[in-house]
Amino acid sequence: MTRDMTTGSPWKLILQFSIPTALGLIFQQLYSMADTVIVGRTLGVDALAAVGSTGSLSFLIIGFMNGVCSGFSIPVSQYFGAKNKQELQRSVATGAWVALILGAIITVVTVAGTEWIMRLMQTPENIFVDACDYIRVIFMGTLATVLYNLLSSYLRALGDSKTPLVFLVISSVLNIVFDLVFILIFHMGVAGAAWATVLSQLISGLLCLLFIAKKFPALHVAQENISPRMEHVSNHLSIGVPMGLQFSITAVGCAILQGATNTLGSAAVAAITAADRSKGIFQCLLDAPAITMATYCGQNLGAGRMDRIRSGVKQGTILAIILSVICAIMVYFSGSTIGLLFLDSTEVEIFALMDEYFLWNLLFFPCLVYLLVLRNAIQGMGYTVPAMAAGVFELVARAAVAIFFVKTYGFTAVCVASPAAWIAADVLLWYVYRQLINRLDPQ
Repeated sequence: MTRDMTTGSPWKLILQFSIPTALGLIFQQLYSMADTVIVGRTLGVDALAAVGSTGSLSFLIIGFMNGVCSGFSIPVSQYFGAKNKQELQRSVATGAWVALILGAIITVVTVAGTEWIMRLMQTPENIFVDACDYIRVIFMGTLATVLYNLLSSYLRALGDSKTPLVFLVISSVLNIVFDLVFILIFHMGVAGAAWATVLSQLISGLLCLLFIAKKFPALHVAQENISPRMEHVSNHLSIGVPMGLQFSITAVGCAILQGATNTLGSAAVAAITAADRSKGIFQCLLDAPAITMATYCGQNLGAGRMDRIRSGVKQGTILAIILSVICAIMVYFSGSTIGLLFLDSTEVEIFALMDEYFLWNLLFFPCLVYLLVLRNAIQGMGYTVPAMAAGVFELVARAAVAIFFVKTYGFTAVCVASPAAWIAADVLLWYVYRQLINRLDPQ
């Protein structure tokens, strides 16, 4: 069902929307966790490191398309807030056409260049083949990822955060089943884990499509609105591409840092992989209210309610910071325990590295949530280029740490790279948001 976020208590709306969004993000993390647990437990540490070494690359490419899909939903939320049915339908159709074309191009390019990219990232030789096998399959499934992310973004743009959750639960269960079948029965190795992820996402996307066709008439497109118009294509690209590039630019910094981490050996790579998977489950509590801000701000901008945007961002920030403290405490006391899902308890060195990584990251969680809230609020208002610029700040900070400090300070430098990136982006986003909100709603 749709939800109008232009009326009612901002913090209640944000919280109500955030709960199913958080659950959905948690189940999305289960995609990665299922791969990591089964790969680490059945195929060994090197296989675990191989999957982990592709994380930044997957974020670079798949993250770009996910960002584009999220960007394409922004006009949908704005037209929904403005109660403009015809433009909403045209926006839905245009986003679908452009996402399909971009996804097809990216699939061809990345599948062809997989080995060259992995060499560029200095992937250790002992995990090189497995890493290529895994990420190549993920790239082959780009359109499956696009299908789900675009449709679920459209649903969230109209205020429905529950339906995507239902399909993610189903898909997560299927992913675990496929993992076990492909790895334990068919002995497909790390490629089997990748195929499990792709097939699960495809099923999730198809279910989302079927639901919209049967139960969600607000997203049905009339025949006269199906063909894209150049002005709509241009508008969507101007919003979606910067959002996609924001993910990719951030991922470039992560890839540079990953390359530096790779030079420290497979133990360091495995530690980062297991720690990120453990932290990622709880970090969903931080991402959910931030993602909600894009829909909230988009609908209220369409309705001309700048006063609600001001109050919503303040209340959303307070809620997110409270959650960040809770999240940090939960990760501190249970992060290493979750790591036992991926690793044997005898891997003492890896667990020690995980503890150090947790400590540095958790201290700066409030900086992370402030970044997430402001970035999504700015994007929801349609100003995606400044949000992309914040990604550049993150890139520079991570790259600086990777290039100038990892050789000297080793794993500790890797641990402080993300906090440094969050602080750098916060500075820019704080300035941009203040300038933007004062211009749109002078007081």
